[in-house]
Formats: sequence, structure tokens, C-alpha cells
Amino acid sequence: MSGLCGYVANGAAADSGSVKQLLAGMGRALARFDDSPVRIAAERGGGIAVAASADSVSVHGAGGVLVAVWGRPLLNGCAENLAERFAALWLLKGAQACAALSGPFAVCAMAEAGERLLLAIDRSGVHTMHYQQVRQGVLFGSSAAALQAHPHALTALDAQAIYNYLYFHTVPAPRTVYRGQRRLQPGEYLQYRHGHLETGSYWQIEYQEQAATPFCELKQQFLATLESSVRRSAGGASTGAFLSGGTDSSTLAGMLASVSGSAPRTYSIGFDVAGYDEMRYARIAARHFGADHHELYVTAGDVAAAIPRIAAASDQPFGNSSAVPAYYCANMARTDGVTRLLGGDGGDELFGGNERYAHQAVLSRYEQLPSALRQVALEPLLFGLAGGLNLAPLRKARSYIEQAVMPMPARLETYNLLQRYGPGEVLHPDFLSRVDESAPIGQLNACYWQSDGLSLINRMQTLDLRYTLADNDLRKVRLACELGGVDVAFPFLSDEMLAFSARLPPKDKLNGTRLRYFFKRALQGYLPAAILRKKKHGFGLPFGHWLQRDAGLQGLVLDSLSDLKKRQIIRADFIERLMRTLVAEHPAYHGTMVWVLMMLEQWLARSVAPAGK
Repeated sequence: MSGLCGYVANGAAADSGSVKQLLAGMGRALARFDDSPVRIAAERGGGIAVAASADSVSVHGAGGVLVAVWGRPLLNGCAENLAERFAALWLLKGAQACAALSGPFAVCAMAEAGERLLLAIDRSGVHTMHYQQVRQGVLFGSSAAALQAHPHALTALDAQAIYNYLYFHTVPAPRTVYRGQRRLQPGEYLQYRHGHLETGSYWQIEYQEQAATPFCELKQQFLATLESSVRRSAGGASTGAFLSGGTDSSTLAGMLASVSGSAPRTYSIGFDVAGYDEMRYARIAARHFGADHHELYVTAGDVAAAIPRIAAASDQPFGNSSAVPAYYCANMARTDGVTRLLGGDGGDELFGGNERYAHQAVLSRYEQLPSALRQVALEPLLFGLAGGLNLAPLRKARSYIEQAVMPMPARLETYNLLQRYGPGEVLHPDFLSRVDESAPIGQLNACYWQSDGLSLINRMQTLDLRYTLADNDLRKVRLACELGGVDVAFPFLSDEMLAFSARLPPKDKLNGTRLRYFFKRALQGYLPAAILRKKKHGFGLPFGHWLQRDAGLQGLVLDSLSDLKKRQIIRADFIERLMRTLVAEHPAYHGTMVWVLMMLEQWLARSVAPAGK
């Protein structure tokens, strides 16, 4: 937990005493949620501060070179003397030295009295790295809080980033909520040399779509990779596992039992609301693998208590409500003496488990019809001759075609809340005039078409690895675990598992509309049949349901939205309509936007001056 930070000063602008004093403040900001010791390595041109347990950081300083590696990676397969060996490799190979690191990490290296700097993070973006270039040099840190503790930090908010938050419910890299501050993307590095800053990729996923390995051989490779990933993730710590009752968390619970030789400690959250509680499946998995199972039913009051803590701990606005159940899971585990939890994040994206994969496969079939049939027969019939008929089969057919003719990846955003409402209906005109409404879809396009020529499922996987995982789910789980006081590891995101997924044929991820085709076949007889058959659910909160029934939660929400109105970001009339009409019409759907707006104000209230003051 905690992390690393530092800065380099142009032209060795600060003496070592001043550097250490500034680094001490940045280091304390890193360790704000735990008691990790702060270590400082500094020279006249800059320095590094780390706040982390001894087994999760390696620091080296000699001959004018400073290096810190945070996380638990291997360097060319070895964990010994990481920083020292990385320093030698960096001086020899430059940024490509990062490719020799495997596993979750953030690394920084500096030399030549601050005139040379390297920053990088792991392939999946488990760790983060914020940075900003200022007149005095470059500030960097694995959390924005560390940067903000420096007197030269940029503090103005970026309107475009706030717009992106309302679109994505998080602020995707490379932007951050602070204007001029940036964040590295998975597999990316930053180099700063003699005043010049540049970024690049040391790794990108490479798919092998024509591989034809027999199923039995693939299954053996998969199970061996899974076992080694879980064994390394557990790593001798007091380890437990999140258990939602889905295929991923259940698989990890079983494999943890196998590698540890004892009953795995598992943790589940339930909700006493019809349609939201998945505890039955968690119990099935726990019984099947003989787990030492722990449960907690979260209430609306628990949610209200957690919201301010989650907002205060977030580097920037974050609107994934599943952070609340993850936080209470982490709390349970810490109370039980667990120091590390295994999270199943990544399984859906690597093995084809998201419902939208099947939905998009169905829509893509329309493109395969002859253009004459589509443009001369079907579309004129449905939208012309029969356009005025309000029959259910015709409405369904028109809806199908309207979605199918949209290009990817815009088609994925059909149900995007901000787009559905319309930015002009949601946002204050002054705020809207300062943003580019097309920027989010432009960002998605740039990522999606990097993998042009690949199968639909692999192009969507590339998109999800960045936006669903690195920018959202991993941030959610790491934030929750940091607040809960436990470490977290993601066995499905080991480098070996990423490579295995990349060589899995597309039809083994999505076979027709059958999700997780290979994964489920490989785990038949291992996972309970009921879990293999169940549909994906996850840790979704019944927030919209509670919002209409719990006075305490209502009060928190109404106070937050009342304050948000004053900031002239969101239209006051939209907030009124949302709360008075829309939530009552569809609590789950419109409750999501209430959550997103509430968390925006909760974060702003703790990070900037109140509106009108």
C-alpha cells in the first residue's frame, strides 16, 4: 500500500536539504491511510520518497543514480535486489528496461542531478503514476495527493476531465482532474531528459488469432498458469479472497485452497433487496471448496457512512458504487487478520465474460448481410412503409437496426447516461462551452482502432483492458482495499495470464453468443454447475431502491446535490427533474446518475473551496 513519489528540479535548482524537506511532506501524503514508514533518497537535483512496507519496495542509490520499484514484480524472473539491478539495466537499455519487469509495479529512476528521469507502470495498470511538468521541473507520484503536497503543484481543475468523469464515471488516463497533470496508461513509460518530456509504450498486448492448440493442451496450460498466478499472488501473506459467487472469484477461492493446503478465507457482501443479493452462489462456492467463509449484509446506513471516506480517499472524482461493498469486504478481512485479498478482476475481459460481447456479436451480424438487402429492402420497409406501425416486433427490429448501423465503438455507448439525457440538458451552459463533447468517443476510437484487423472480441478486449479495468475496476478495488487496510492482488492479470489470453482463439472467448466458452469448458468439474450456469451479477448496489426509502441516505444525497447546483457545472433544473421524476420512474437506471453527481460533489467539497466562497 501507499506508494512512491518525488521530483526533479531543473538545473539542480534545489539543495539536498530543501529537497528532503519537500519530499517528507509528499511522503506523508502518500501514507495518509496507514502507518507505512517513509523513506527518502535525495540528491541536489531531486529525490524520491517511498511509503510502503519493506517487502513491497526496493530502493537503490549510488553513483548519482536513484531508483525505486514499488510493488512485487520480478526482474527477469528474480525478485532479489530489484532496484539495483533495474538501475544497471536502465543505464544500458533505457526505457526498454521496463519490459524486463513482470507483475504489478510502479518504477522511477533518475540520474545526472535530475536531468534524466524515467517513470513507468505495469502492463495492466494495477499501479498508477501521476506527473506534471512545471517551470521548476517534474513532479510525480503514485497518488495525486503526493503531488498536491508540493508547493508547485498545479491545482486548477480541468473542465474537460470533469466532463469525461460524467461520461465515464471516472477520469480515464492520460488525463487527471487537475489541469496540466497527467497519468500514465498501462504499459507506458515517461522519459524526461534535459528539460524534454516524452511518453511511449514498452509493451502492448499482441494477439495470435490463428493459433490452433488442442483443447486438452490449452486446458493444461490454463490451469498451470492459473495455479502459478495464485501462488505468486498469495506470496506467503495472510491471504483471503473476495467471493461474489461468480466464476472468477469462485475459481480463485478454489485455487487458493489448493495452493495453501488449507481452508481459504473468503468474504462476501449481501443486500437484503430482491434482485441484488447473490449470497446464495457465494455460499455454494464456499461449501464446494471448504472455505472459511465470512458474510456481511450492507445497509443503506453503511453506504451513507462509507461515502465521505471513499470520496476523501479518491485522487479524483470516482463514480463506481461497487467501491462500497468492496470496502466492507476489505474491512471484514482486516478484522480477521488477513493482510492480502485476491480479486477476480480481469477474468471477464480476458476470457469473454461480459454480456456486451454477445450483444455486439449479434448486432455485428447485420453488417454481414448484403448491402442491397439492407439498404433496398429491410431499412426502407421498416423505417418507411412500416415506419408508422407501432407493433412490438417492428419496434424491436427498428431498434436492432438503429444500433447495428452505428459504427464501433460508438455503438457500445448506446446506453451511456450522459448521451441519453443529452449534455445540453444536464450541463450548465457556461460549463458546457468550455469542453469538447466529442472527446470521450474520440478517446475510445483511438484505443479501439489501434487493434484494427483483429476479431471483434479482441478489439473489445483491448478497449476493456484500459477503460473497464485500468481506469475503473482496478481503481475501485485498490481504493477500497487501501481504506480497509489490506493489500490486494489480481491473479487473472499476471503477465502469463495476459499472454495466454492473447493466444486464445476468438471463438474460445465468445462462441456464437456463448460467453467464456473455453473458460467454462476448462473448469467443468472444478466449479459447481450452478455457478457455471449463472449469469454475471457482481457487487452492484441497490442504491436507487434505498434512495427512495432511507431518510438518512436521502438527506446526504439532497445536501450534496444542493451544493453541486451552486457550482454551475450541472443544470439546477436537471437535478430537480432527476430527483423528483426520473428516479421514481426507474430507480436502478437513473439512480446511477444520482450516485455519479453525488460523488462529484463529495469529492469537490473535500478538494476545492465551496461554491460562492
